[in-house]
This record gives sequence, C-alpha cells and structure tokens, in this order.
Amino acid sequence: MTEPVPGPGDVGAPPTPLAKSAGPRSVALPRALVILLGAAAAVVLVAGIQATAWLIGPAFMALIVVIAVAPVQGWLKRHGWPGWATTLVVILLVYAILLGLALGIIISVARLATELPQYASAAQGLVESATARLATLGVGPEQLQQAAGALDLGKLAGVLGALLSSVAGLASNFTFLLALLLFLAVEAGGAVDRMASIAAERPRVVEALSRFATGTRQYLVVTTVFGLIVAVLDWVALAILGIPLAATWGLLSFITNYIPNVGFLIGIVPPALLGLLTGGPSLMLIVIVVYSLLNVVVQSIIQPRFIGDAVGLSVTVTFVALVFWAWLLGPLGAILAIPLTLLCKALLVDIDPKARWADALLRASAKEPDPAELTQVKKPRRRRGDHRPDPVDDTDGQIAEQSVRAAPDDV
Repeated sequence: MTEPVPGPGDVGAPPTPLAKSAGPRSVALPRALVILLGAAAAVVLVAGIQATAWLIGPAFMALIVVIAVAPVQGWLKRHGWPGWATTLVVILLVYAILLGLALGIIISVARLATELPQYASAAQGLVESATARLATLGVGPEQLQQAAGALDLGKLAGVLGALLSSVAGLASNFTFLLALLLFLAVEAGGAVDRMASIAAERPRVVEALSRFATGTRQYLVVTTVFGLIVAVLDWVALAILGIPLAATWGLLSFITNYIPNVGFLIGIVPPALLGLLTGGPSLMLIVIVVYSLLNVVVQSIIQPRFIGDAVGLSVTVTFVALVFWAWLLGPLGAILAIPLTLLCKALLVDIDPKARWADALLRASAKEPDPAELTQVKKPRRRRGDHRPDPVDDTDGQIAEQSVRAAPDDV
C-alpha cells in the first residue's frame, strides 16, 4: 500500500516553489506621506538646532576658522616642517585671529558706549524739530509722542550696542571655544588620512566635503580681502568727513561684509546717524552717498571682475539662507550663513547623484558646470632631488578626485 502524499497546507507537506517573479514585495509609502514625514522630521531637527544654538554657533565658528588656516599646515609640511611645529603654528594662527577680532569688537563697543551720550542733546534737538514740523503738517499730539519715543537715541544706542556685542558674545563661551579650537587644530593634521579612509567606501562623501572646504576657503578669502579694502576706504572717508569713531565704523563695515546682501545696510546706519547729529541732513546724505559708491564700486564691479562667483549659490538662495540662519542661530548665524549653507548643500545634495535637480535650483549659473572644472586639481610639487610626489593635500580636493577615479560610484 502506498502512503498518501500530504497536500499543500498539510503538516509535513513539501514547500511549494515560488514562481520566478514571486518574492517579498516592498510596500512603497505614498509620496504625500513621505513628504509629510520629511517635513515633520525637519521641524524637529530645526527646533533642536535652535535649542542648542549656544553650542552649534561657536562650534561651527571654530570649524570654519580651522578650515581657513588648514592650507598653512599643508604648506609647512611640504617644506619639511615637523608635525608638531605645523600644529603649533596652526594653533597660534587660530588663536591670533579669534583674539584679534574679539579685542577689536570689545574696544569698539566700549568706545561706542562712551561716545554716544555726548550727542544726547543734539539728538533731542533733532527730535523736537522733527515733531514741530510734523505738527505743522496736521499730525496729532498722540502720534507726535509716539514718533518722539521711536526716535529716542537711547533706544537706538541699545540696538547698536546689542548688534556689536552679539558678535562679541562668543566671549561668554570663550573657554569652550578656545578648547574646541585647540582640539580641532591638533586633529587637523590627520584630516588627510581620515578622508582617505572614508574615500575607500564613500567617495562621494569625501568629494562633497572637499568641495565644501574649498568653497568655504574661497568665500572667506574673497570676503576678507574685499572687506578689508572696503573697511579701510570707509575709515578714511569718514575720517575726512569728520565723523566720530571712524575706525569703529570701519571695523563694523568689515564685520558686516560677511553678512550677504544686507550687511552694507547694517554698516551704514551708525555713521549716517552720527553724520546727522554732527553736521545735519547734508552730512548724513554725503555719508550715505560715499558709502554707497565705495561698496558698489568695490563689491559690484571690482570683486566680480577679478574673482567672480566664489560661492556658487544664487542670490535668492543666499538671501533666504541669511534670513533662515539668522533666525535659527542669531547674529552669528547671519555671519556664518554662507558656510552653513555650503555644508548643508554638501551633505544633502552633493553626495546624492539623484539630487542634481536640487543643485540646479541652488547654483548661481543656470547652466550646469563642467565636471572637469569641478574636479580640477593642482599637480603636487616635487622637491629637488626627490622623484616621489608630495603627500596628497586636502586643500585642493585631490583626495576626492583620486577616490572618485579609484572607487565605484556609490554612496
């Protein structure tokens, strides 16, 4: 007798072979749900960043300063300096930049607080003259009182003092900032090896980070050089016009030059106000015209002619980024808006081949840049008597270029 064969579904039945097209199916979420979940995650992330702005702002400031001076370490290594000496030079440069900027701002704020009360009587006279003229035009007494309160010099002095001291607010976290700068400067020497290790499996990540570092350095160099030019010209012009605290307003114009689009408007307000208090409306108009001419000629004509677009972001993107980072991190976010945007672009757009559409919306040029220009690197220099190439330096994006050629195109 033959035993009955168990049927499908019975205990002991042999497994039924799956069809070639059958298999575990991945359930795709609706696009609307994906967008909503992404938006919710972005809101939570933004809220967390805003809650820790006191930490993120100084930390990113320290990172940018270290990135800016990193090429010095590479140059010293290529000229035979030992590792400990290059690290020491980088630390001294970082501390010198930070301390010089903080000292200049603190001195400027102190001079501003000392000088402004001397113009209280002149400001009161201007307010009374303005309210009297408004009264002749039929403005009511309540509106005149509100206008007089809005033109109070003490309130304006408080706003200006808060603007300058907000940049110097890094002093509240000065110990933390100095320690972080020390650690970052010490570890900067191993950045090449770290990037090489990452490039073995994630070449696009290294390429994106190299573009971020290169773009940040170009932005800092361009902004610093032309900011110094504008600051010196503004200082000389204000000193010739007899505006008090000309050096302070030159320093303010240098700092606000790092704020894209609206930095010039912030820097022109204090000297124009002092011109009004010392010489009347005619001097204020002269200050505004001189400031406008200097900034338009240097930043809109000379700078693009010699440097071009060093950031690669459209004007609309830079303005929106300025508003967003200023709201998220405060005044320090406005100064670091461009580097922060470049970092977000590197992490969210440049590492993803499917995000080329986003890059088309962010970049300044409507046409897609040539990939050969993006990965163009300098050839390493050779020492005399040495036929081996120098070690790869991360300042020119060489790691990204070599990793993209050697490794598969994945993330």
